[in-house]
Amino acid sequence: MISPCVARCGLNDDDYCMGCFRHIDEIVAWRTSTEAEQQAIVDKLASRKADFVGEENQHTLSRAKWLEAEARISEKA
Repeated sequence: MISPCVARCGLNDDDYCMGCFRHIDEIVAWRTSTEAEQQAIVDKLASRKADFVGEENQHTLSRAKWLEAEARISEKA
């Protein structure tokens, strides 16, 4: 499945990207997620977009945030 990334990365205070509306953990895990897992994420995006109307990017998607998300994901595995 093609990534829903729109190359407007920036996280809100809850670590959701205000470009594609995925949580950082979903972004990091995207490449290794099954197609069913990816579809489940995509199915949530329209609702999230509606929930986040008016919010702005508060934080850049930094390498440190990425590494934190990788660590959380590997703990779950």
